[in-house]
Amino acid sequence: MEVIKGIPVSPGVVIGRAFVLDDARERVPYQRVAESLVDSQLEKLTAAIDATADDLRDDRDSAAAKLGPEPAKIFEFHLGLLRDQTLIDPIRVRIKDENVTAAYAVAEAFRSLAARFRSMDSEVFHQKAGDIIDLDRRLLGHLLGQSRDRLDAIDEPVLVIAPELTPAQAASLDTSKVVAFATDTGGRTSHTSIVAAALSIPVVVGCKDLSRLVSDGDEVIIDGTSGVVVMRPDEDTREHYREDIADLATARVALLEVADLEPVTLDGTRIALLGNIEFSYEVDSVIANGGEGVGLFRTEFLYLTSRAEPTEDDHFEAYKDTLERLDGRPLTIRTADLGADKYTQERAEHPERNPFLGLRSIRYCLQNLPMFKTQLRAILRASAIGPIKVMFPLISTVMELRQARMILNDVMEECAEEGIEFDPDIPIGMMIEVPSAALMSAVFAREVAFFSVGTNDLIQYTLAVDRGNERVANLYTGSNPAVIQLIKSVIRAGKRFDIETSICGEIAGDTTYTMLLIGLGLRKLSLVPTQIPHIKRVVRAVDVTTCERLARKVGSLDSEQAVLATLKSALRKNLPETGRRWHAE
Repeated sequence: MEVIKGIPVSPGVVIGRAFVLDDARERVPYQRVAESLVDSQLEKLTAAIDATADDLRDDRDSAAAKLGPEPAKIFEFHLGLLRDQTLIDPIRVRIKDENVTAAYAVAEAFRSLAARFRSMDSEVFHQKAGDIIDLDRRLLGHLLGQSRDRLDAIDEPVLVIAPELTPAQAASLDTSKVVAFATDTGGRTSHTSIVAAALSIPVVVGCKDLSRLVSDGDEVIIDGTSGVVVMRPDEDTREHYREDIADLATARVALLEVADLEPVTLDGTRIALLGNIEFSYEVDSVIANGGEGVGLFRTEFLYLTSRAEPTEDDHFEAYKDTLERLDGRPLTIRTADLGADKYTQERAEHPERNPFLGLRSIRYCLQNLPMFKTQLRAILRASAIGPIKVMFPLISTVMELRQARMILNDVMEECAEEGIEFDPDIPIGMMIEVPSAALMSAVFAREVAFFSVGTNDLIQYTLAVDRGNERVANLYTGSNPAVIQLIKSVIRAGKRFDIETSICGEIAGDTTYTMLLIGLGLRKLSLVPTQIPHIKRVVRAVDVTTCERLARKVGSLDSEQAVLATLKSALRKNLPETGRRWHAE
């Protein structure tokens, strides 16, 4: 038995047989052709490109019908790559100059490019390697007359294991047969992960050498909740996970009942629970799970799922659709958090060496005003349709906040002059994601209508830990006393200046922290929609006095281990039936 720790993307647990998709697209042998046949090879390449483009359009339309409009835009990105002459022209040149077959020229060019991207220490380039591989497979399939993917041959329920899975492959999975998948590479924001989240099957990515360690037919457990893959489990482990699966089934039934109940503590204090979303259609899940609105709309996915920069109308239609689905419920839109391992580095001529500390988020927007104003105009237009709040991410200085507000005011004036309706009193808030903002929260509280604590980045920047780096993953924790002290100071500043403070990072959806957050004074949490019933269940089982007592006790502790043990003990005491699967891990 061997256990591999990866990155959880989609929750759930499945036990089954592995179906390994190896990375070895069959090697295309070096083969020269007569000079008189070079033109026919060029024609074959053109025909293969045209046929591949048709396949991509079909997959795009199929994904739109199956998963919704946003994931389908990923195929527009692939189509854009296929039309990129800087990628295709060198292949034509090689066919002409070396008299090689079109298949060989394609295989070598794409293999070389993908290898260069994989060798770079950047998640963006790793993701782009997946796009290159997808095009390579498609083109070679048409050039060689082969089936484009072994996935088409699956005829029974399996757990797919692969070095990587392209967005096209993920979108085309028949989830009645592929009941889970795990990959060696990938991250939470990869294109494949975006599609996977919409499939509702357990998914784990970033599992290193998993595909080399598993063989077809091996028994495998994929735990998408905690990001674990167990290969060839022993009987005790198998039985343990069987119990987990049974517990999850029972929990789902119970949680359906909890979803419709009010999130009120035993002593009558209401805790507002909202959802974090990337796409408008996720609002349906927020409502189904008992959420009362959207506390975080991550709008950068409008950029990540399209090769072209979204227009004002693209933004507006997404916000309009979201508001219509919410039907009067509140919506908080975070302006684009671009940069780091996302959109900007992929397009940069000289990618930053340390983009997480570079030109990202609000900094990027302030240096790209046309793009920033385009989004702000769309948000203002949508504010005439329903209740919207606008929130600026990764603010680290007062000047950044004031600049962002000034630009929003300029856009408001432009809209007013053009006769465009909008809410002139739209609430303006900011995310607290860096220690400087948390430490200066009393100053920021005079400038905004609300705070939203983004613990994912706050933990990363406070502890100097890359949450995607498995070598230091054990240091990344919200139970660190320094992180808790920063959160506490933000909540105090919000109370002092009477502004709303919420939390939207991952710990908001982890029941281990719910009592602590209530005890610190938080009355609004925004989280992954499927976690809302779990948190609501804890809220309804505790009282504020007990939670405040717990917060005081935690404040006296000096290690994350002691904090975590104390929180888990309190949760078990107040919710005795809590099992391993009742809370996020």
